[in-house]
Amino acid sequence: MLITDPIADMLIRLQNAVLREQRCVNVPVSRIKRQIADILTREGYLDKVELDTEDGKSVQPMLSLTLKYVGKRPTLNGVKRISKPGQRVYVGYKDVQKVKNGLGISIISTSRGLMTGAEARKAKAGGELLCYIW
Repeated sequence: MLITDPIADMLIRLQNAVLREQRCVNVPVSRIKRQIADILTREGYLDKVELDTEDGKSVQPMLSLTLKYVGKRPTLNGVKRISKPGQRVYVGYKDVQKVKNGLGISIISTSRGLMTGAEARKAKAGGELLCYIW
């Protein structure tokens, strides 16, 4: 199966896992997905991220993402892909907006690597607005 937008695939897998109240999601590994997963772990949306190379089912290594729950409520409630392969969205550091009045995060690809919107404003770095997470 050919996936044209691997970041959207990862985000949708996370959203579907939350809707089905699953604890763990497996996604094919790539450098940018690993960086997004590290940001989500640092911000408290994921519990842990592991590289699963001994799956046995697939040739490609997989990232095993463990969702974080507080009681029975997931910390990740929604995702929205902003910049897509067919339509890129770029923002300056002054134009980075808060997500859900500060209850969510935006992930931005800058020249200094991936960072949250708050980190991009602090570092005065604009870039491609990848997604919103809340």
